[in-house]
Amino acid sequence: MGCKTFPVQVKLSNSFKIMFLGLKSFLEKIDHYRDRLLFPGIKKFWPRFILPNHLTILRIVLAFLIICLLALGIHDRLLLAYIFIVGALLDMFDGSVARALNKETRIGAVLDSAADKFLVLPIVAFILFKDYVWLLLFLMIPEIISGMMTLYYRTRRRIITVNIFGKTKMVLACVALALIILFDFPDNPSQLPIALLFAAATFASLSVILNLIVVKTKNVKTL
Repeated sequence: MGCKTFPVQVKLSNSFKIMFLGLKSFLEKIDHYRDRLLFPGIKKFWPRFILPNHLTILRIVLAFLIICLLALGIHDRLLLAYIFIVGALLDMFDGSVARALNKETRIGAVLDSAADKFLVLPIVAFILFKDYVWLLLFLMIPEIISGMMTLYYRTRRRIITVNIFGKTKMVLACVALALIILFDFPDNPSQLPIALLFAAATFASLSVILNLIVVKTKNVKTL
């Protein structure tokens, strides 16, 4: 019986690998086209004194502001939506600005990953904790694993950058949270943003798998 099932297992493994790499390639092409769209405007009009890391730090500040508002019980939907959407747009621009102006730094990569977590996870926890604990765990566990891997390799002067699956997760989570804040908050979220958050959690898991592959092949950047 074991010999008969082994080829099936290999076939399934190869099929997953093909789909995994195909999806990765497809998403990277989309990300590349986004850069091509933004680069001309950035190179021509972007104020050179505003560095990409400034945008990332501002995103972290906005995330802490949202946390403070939620902790104080301030549930002004428009205010929260405005702050969150600005933070999400900054996430879209900081990486493109860094690449367009050749200002990519290792500290910027670390800050970008931290800013993603600060902006999304507290709001996700606040919204999902009561009625969607299973989805919250599905979102949180990959982030915890990713964070532990990042810290571990930081102690060895290595850095794991945000990969394309992590970027896709961030886009899906931001769209879902923007919809929830604008139309549902503080009531229970509707099914569309929940489905988007489920997809975001799936891409968070794929991001961890890709990071493990990068680590296994020792293709980790040196500080």
